[in-house]
Amino acid sequence: MSDRPAILVTGGAGYIGSHCCRALVAAGYHPVVYDNFSTGHPGFVTGSLVSGDLLDRATLAGAFTQHRIVAVMHFAAFSLVGESVVNPQKYYHNNVAGTLSLLDAMRGAGCSRLVFSSTGAVYGNADSKALPETYPCEPINPYGSSKWMIERILADYRGAYGLGSFCLRYFNASGADASGEIGELRENETHLIPRAMMALQGHVRDFAVFGDDYDTPDGTAIRDYIHVTDLAAAHVSALNLLMQGHRGGAFNLGTGSGFSVREILAAIVAETGRKVPHVVKPRRSGDPTYLVADPTAAREMLKFTPAHSDLPTIIRTAWAWHQKAHPLKADEPVPGKAKTSPAA
Repeated sequence: MSDRPAILVTGGAGYIGSHCCRALVAAGYHPVVYDNFSTGHPGFVTGSLVSGDLLDRATLAGAFTQHRIVAVMHFAAFSLVGESVVNPQKYYHNNVAGTLSLLDAMRGAGCSRLVFSSTGAVYGNADSKALPETYPCEPINPYGSSKWMIERILADYRGAYGLGSFCLRYFNASGADASGEIGELRENETHLIPRAMMALQGHVRDFAVFGDDYDTPDGTAIRDYIHVTDLAAAHVSALNLLMQGHRGGAFNLGTGSGFSVREILAAIVAETGRKVPHVVKPRRSGDPTYLVADPTAAREMLKFTPAHSDLPTIIRTAWAWHQKAHPLKADEPVPGKAKTSPAA
């Protein structure tokens, strides 16, 4: 058993969780990954591993006892917005009931520190161009609702049981570890940057830009993109505050700047030299025009200053990862790249 403080990382074999595990090691902690591998990857695990589901009370309780857990980072959740609309029961059962099971295990073990992976989706159809944490939370899909419910539960637990908890509301997590060893890897990819790169490689044949008639300079929707390495650093900062006795709170993790869909595609062309094949389709219901964080509070409380979230770094690290994770076959043509005639 490591002599470093042990941090239980639920969903630690997933995209953001695995990056946070690496940041924990660098900060002097010992991550204990708790994952059922429904979407996570064994090759992403850093630290110790406990294979289990959050609703498996016995395995969860055993993890706290065996590893002497002093705090938790909670990433384990289903996160596909469209799926949540057609199957809300799956999301409320896994995300909300799973969190309640985790909180029961924490109380049973006397563990009172939690960093929770929340989302900018709690704001819903926001009409502000830079959202502060005081903006009303009115989620418009079951995924966002499940995260908002958990935030409310944590606030109640903070008051009733003395739980110290940070709820970190991400905007668009993106990029990959500089090593190229971990990154975004999902069976059903829905995020813009990885999906565009998979289209560039020929692994996605139906890449679409949804809506080119928004009230923005180029007609496409604008989002705030934050590098996953910066997200990981913010989680460690929140954990350090909890270890010092801070009670926690809710904070946005974003850059305060937005990029349109077309700007993202242009940045991919600049990095790869290849144009992303795509079609334009109508807007999707519920997609706001502009969704950008006001990160002032996180900058002040968490000392959150993104160091890797410039667009070229995001695209460069993501592209390096995708070339490794989704390689083209030797005889496969590269989409977006002109064919050359064989030498005579």
